[in-house]
Amino acid sequence: MDASVVVGHVDSAQAVDPRFTGQAAVMLRQLVAGGAALGWLDPPEPAEVARLLREVAAAGRGDAYLAAAWVGADLAGLGYWRRYARPTYRPHADVQKVAIASGRQGHGIGRLLMTELITSAADAGVEILTLDFRGDNQRAARLYQSLGFTEYGRLPAFVAVGAARYDRVLYARDLRAPVSP
Repeated sequence: MDASVVVGHVDSAQAVDPRFTGQAAVMLRQLVAGGAALGWLDPPEPAEVARLLREVAAAGRGDAYLAAAWVGADLAGLGYWRRYARPTYRPHADVQKVAIASGRQGHGIGRLLMTELITSAADAGVEILTLDFRGDNQRAARLYQSLGFTEYGRLPAFVAVGAARYDRVLYARDLRAPVSP
């Protein structure tokens, strides 16, 4: 792992900074164009990325948390969770996106971002943190398992990318219980 990686919370002011939103848009567009499963079939427009980041940051730490990883002045990754809105699901939140810049993958940045997201969720009183990913992403599966997430569901051939079909894999971590080594 690169010792110069800095991971932290992105507040509302930072989330509207054109330098941050511009770098995030470029990163996400490149990843999606390369086939990354980040919730878009086509690379997102910069305005859409800026709006998403602004909405997550504006929700506040209790209901959402946006984190970014930096290597010097370069955005290396980002991730966020949002709390479920329904009153009966208030103790639960969902990691909705974790993206690591091309060329930065495989260097521990995803682990740092996920650790930041887990810690912030626990600090916000989240009891169960969920996430999902495309079934062909074995690197993500190994990372999430190593951080204490377990599979609680799978939707076979749920994700369609052209003619290809992939499982949607659902993972959860109970933040009330410590993770066994």
